[in-house]
Amino acid sequence: MFLAHVWGLFTHPAKEWESIRKERCSIGKCYCTHVLFLAAIPAISGFIGTTQIGWSIGTSDVIKLTPDSALIIAILTFITTITAVFCIGWMIYWMGKTYGTEQPLPQSIALAAYSATPMFLMGLSILYPILWLNMIIGMPALAYSIYLLYTGLPTMMNINKEQGFLFASAVVSVGMVVLVAVLTTIVLLWGFGIGPVFTSSFGVITPFSLV
Repeated sequence: MFLAHVWGLFTHPAKEWESIRKERCSIGKCYCTHVLFLAAIPAISGFIGTTQIGWSIGTSDVIKLTPDSALIIAILTFITTITAVFCIGWMIYWMGKTYGTEQPLPQSIALAAYSATPMFLMGLSILYPILWLNMIIGMPALAYSIYLLYTGLPTMMNINKEQGFLFASAVVSVGMVVLVAVLTTIVLLWGFGIGPVFTSSFGVITPFSLV
Protein backbone atom coordinates (compact mmCIF):
# COMPACT_ATOMS: atom_id res chain seq x y z
CA MET A 1 0.00 0.00 0.00
CA PHE A 2 1.18 3.53 -0.82
CA LEU A 3 3.25 4.91 2.07
CA ALA A 4 1.85 2.17 4.29
CA HIS A 5 4.73 2.19 6.75
CA VAL A 6 5.15 5.92 7.37
CA TRP A 7 2.78 6.15 10.34
CA GLY A 8 4.13 2.96 11.90
CA LEU A 9 7.71 4.22 11.77
CA PHE A 10 6.68 7.08 14.05
CA THR A 11 4.34 5.20 16.39
CA HIS A 12 5.93 1.74 16.74
CA PRO A 13 9.19 1.61 14.75
CA ALA A 14 10.47 -1.75 16.02
CA LYS A 15 7.28 -3.52 14.98
CA GLU A 16 7.15 -1.65 11.69
CA TRP A 17 10.70 -2.68 10.76
CA GLU A 18 9.64 -6.30 11.21
CA SER A 19 6.75 -5.70 8.83
CA ILE A 20 9.01 -4.03 6.26
CA ARG A 21 11.51 -6.89 6.44
CA LYS A 22 8.80 -9.51 5.86
CA GLU A 23 7.62 -7.72 2.72
CA ARG A 24 10.93 -8.27 0.92
CA CYS A 25 10.26 -5.18 -1.16
CA SER A 26 11.96 -4.99 -4.55
CA ILE A 27 13.97 -1.90 -5.52
CA GLY A 28 11.33 -0.83 -8.03
CA LYS A 29 8.46 -1.24 -5.58
CA CYS A 30 10.36 0.54 -2.81
CA TYR A 31 10.99 3.51 -5.06
CA CYS A 32 7.52 3.60 -6.62
CA THR A 33 5.62 3.32 -3.34
CA HIS A 34 7.88 5.35 -1.06
CA VAL A 35 11.01 7.10 -2.30
CA LEU A 36 9.70 8.88 -5.41
CA PHE A 37 6.71 10.35 -3.60
CA LEU A 38 8.49 11.41 -0.43
CA ALA A 39 11.58 12.71 -2.25
CA ALA A 40 9.26 15.04 -4.17
CA ILE A 41 8.19 16.78 -0.93
CA PRO A 42 11.35 18.87 -0.36
CA ALA A 43 11.69 19.57 -4.09
CA ILE A 44 8.11 20.80 -4.54
CA SER A 45 8.04 22.59 -1.19
CA GLY A 46 11.28 24.37 -2.01
CA PHE A 47 9.95 25.46 -5.39
CA ILE A 48 6.76 26.89 -3.88
CA GLY A 49 8.46 28.46 -0.87
CA THR A 50 11.24 30.18 -2.78
CA THR A 51 9.07 31.47 -5.64
CA GLN A 52 5.80 32.33 -3.89
CA ILE A 53 6.72 33.19 -0.28
CA GLY A 54 10.41 34.07 -0.26
CA TRP A 55 12.48 35.37 2.64
CA SER A 56 14.14 38.55 3.82
CA ILE A 57 17.58 39.37 5.21
CA GLY A 58 17.28 41.80 8.11
CA THR A 59 14.93 44.60 7.13
CA SER A 60 15.49 44.20 3.40
CA ASP A 61 12.74 43.46 0.90
CA VAL A 62 11.44 39.94 0.40
CA ILE A 63 13.71 37.94 -1.88
CA LYS A 64 12.49 35.12 -4.09
CA LEU A 65 13.91 32.87 -6.77
CA THR A 66 12.89 33.17 -10.37
CA PRO A 67 10.59 30.28 -11.42
CA ASP A 68 13.10 29.00 -13.99
CA SER A 69 15.93 28.98 -11.45
CA ALA A 70 13.78 27.36 -8.75
CA LEU A 71 12.57 24.67 -11.16
CA ILE A 72 16.12 23.66 -12.05
CA ILE A 73 17.05 23.49 -8.36
CA ALA A 74 13.91 21.46 -7.57
CA ILE A 75 14.68 18.93 -10.29
CA LEU A 76 18.31 18.62 -9.20
CA THR A 77 17.19 18.25 -5.57
CA PHE A 78 14.83 15.43 -6.51
CA ILE A 79 17.44 13.59 -8.59
CA THR A 80 20.10 14.04 -5.92
CA THR A 81 17.78 12.73 -3.20
CA ILE A 82 16.77 9.52 -4.97
CA THR A 83 20.37 8.94 -6.03
CA ALA A 84 21.63 9.43 -2.46
CA VAL A 85 19.13 6.85 -1.16
CA PHE A 86 20.40 4.29 -3.67
CA CYS A 87 24.05 5.06 -2.91
CA ILE A 88 23.60 4.70 0.84
CA GLY A 89 21.59 1.51 0.33
CA TRP A 90 24.32 0.08 -1.87
CA MET A 91 26.95 0.96 0.72
CA ILE A 92 24.89 -0.81 3.40
CA TYR A 93 24.75 -3.86 1.15
CA TRP A 94 28.49 -3.70 0.47
CA MET A 95 29.42 -3.22 4.13
CA GLY A 96 27.16 -6.09 5.19
CA LYS A 97 29.87 -8.62 4.43
CA THR A 98 32.16 -6.93 6.94
CA TYR A 99 29.58 -7.46 9.66
CA GLY A 100 28.82 -11.06 8.76
CA THR A 101 25.55 -10.55 6.90
CA GLU A 102 24.74 -10.67 3.19
CA GLN A 103 21.19 -9.47 2.79
CA PRO A 104 19.80 -8.70 -0.70
CA LEU A 105 20.43 -5.26 -2.16
CA PRO A 106 16.70 -4.35 -2.10
CA GLN A 107 16.68 -4.97 1.65
CA SER A 108 19.54 -2.53 2.12
CA ILE A 109 17.93 0.12 -0.06
CA ALA A 110 14.65 -0.28 1.84
CA LEU A 111 16.55 0.33 5.08
CA ALA A 112 18.09 3.53 3.68
CA ALA A 113 14.79 4.71 2.21
CA TYR A 114 12.60 4.17 5.25
CA SER A 115 15.23 5.54 7.64
CA ALA A 116 15.18 8.77 5.66
CA THR A 117 11.39 9.20 6.05
CA PRO A 118 11.59 11.98 8.70
CA MET A 119 14.01 13.93 6.52
CA PHE A 120 11.66 13.63 3.55
CA LEU A 121 8.72 14.89 5.59
CA MET A 122 10.82 17.70 7.03
CA GLY A 123 10.89 19.07 3.50
CA LEU A 124 7.44 20.51 4.13
CA SER A 125 9.08 23.17 6.30
CA ILE A 126 10.77 24.61 3.20
CA LEU A 127 7.37 25.95 2.18
CA TYR A 128 8.39 28.77 4.51
CA PRO A 129 12.10 29.20 3.62
CA ILE A 130 13.38 30.74 6.83
CA LEU A 131 16.75 29.30 7.85
CA TRP A 132 16.25 29.30 11.63
CA LEU A 133 12.81 27.67 11.31
CA ASN A 134 14.09 25.04 8.90
CA MET A 135 16.96 24.27 11.30
CA ILE A 136 14.63 23.95 14.28
CA ILE A 137 12.50 21.44 12.39
CA GLY A 138 15.39 19.79 10.55
CA MET A 139 17.55 18.85 13.52
CA PRO A 140 14.91 16.68 15.25
CA ALA A 141 14.06 15.12 11.88
CA LEU A 142 17.71 14.23 11.32
CA ALA A 143 17.97 12.83 14.85
CA TYR A 144 14.90 10.65 14.34
CA SER A 145 16.20 9.40 11.00
CA ILE A 146 19.40 8.30 12.74
CA TYR A 147 17.30 6.68 15.48
CA LEU A 148 15.32 4.75 12.85
CA LEU A 149 18.57 3.58 11.29
CA TYR A 150 19.92 2.30 14.61
CA THR A 151 16.56 0.66 15.37
CA GLY A 152 15.99 -0.88 11.97
CA LEU A 153 19.44 -2.05 10.93
CA PRO A 154 19.65 -5.12 13.22
CA THR A 155 16.21 -6.23 12.02
CA MET A 156 16.69 -5.56 8.32
CA MET A 157 20.23 -6.94 8.16
CA ASN A 158 19.55 -9.84 10.56
CA ILE A 159 22.36 -9.19 13.02
CA ASN A 160 22.47 -8.69 16.78
CA LYS A 161 22.11 -5.27 18.40
CA GLU A 162 25.81 -4.96 19.28
CA GLN A 163 26.87 -5.50 15.69
CA GLY A 164 23.96 -3.35 14.56
CA PHE A 165 25.19 -0.41 16.61
CA LEU A 166 28.66 -0.54 15.05
CA PHE A 167 27.19 -1.10 11.58
CA ALA A 168 24.75 1.81 11.93
CA SER A 169 27.56 4.08 13.15
CA ALA A 170 29.52 3.23 10.01
CA VAL A 171 26.45 3.99 7.87
CA VAL A 172 26.06 7.39 9.56
CA SER A 173 29.67 8.14 8.63
CA VAL A 174 28.94 7.15 5.03
CA GLY A 175 25.91 9.43 5.10
CA MET A 176 28.12 12.33 6.15
CA VAL A 177 30.46 11.60 3.25
CA VAL A 178 27.49 11.55 0.85
CA LEU A 179 26.34 14.89 2.26
CA VAL A 180 29.76 16.43 1.70
CA ALA A 181 29.76 15.05 -1.85
CA VAL A 182 26.36 16.62 -2.50
CA LEU A 183 27.50 20.00 -1.16
CA THR A 184 30.65 19.80 -3.28
CA THR A 185 28.55 19.05 -6.35
CA ILE A 186 26.37 22.08 -5.62
CA VAL A 187 29.43 24.33 -5.42
CA LEU A 188 30.72 22.95 -8.73
CA LEU A 189 27.34 23.51 -10.39
CA TRP A 190 27.34 27.10 -9.17
CA GLY A 191 30.76 27.47 -10.73
CA PHE A 192 29.32 26.39 -14.08
CA GLY A 193 26.49 28.90 -13.77
CA ILE A 194 23.78 26.48 -12.63
CA GLY A 195 22.69 28.26 -9.48
CA PRO A 196 19.92 30.34 -7.95
CA VAL A 197 18.77 33.59 -9.53
CA PHE A 198 17.09 35.90 -7.03
CA THR A 199 14.46 38.56 -7.49
CA SER A 200 13.29 41.46 -5.31
CA SER A 201 11.54 44.76 -5.81
CA PHE A 202 14.82 45.95 -7.29
CA GLY A 203 14.73 43.30 -10.00
CA VAL A 204 16.90 40.26 -10.61
CA ILE A 205 19.99 39.99 -8.40
CA THR A 206 22.80 37.48 -8.10
CA PRO A 207 23.87 35.54 -4.98
CA PHE A 208 27.01 37.66 -4.70
CA SER A 209 25.03 40.88 -4.38
CA LEU A 210 23.51 39.49 -1.16
CA VAL A 211 26.88 39.34 0.58
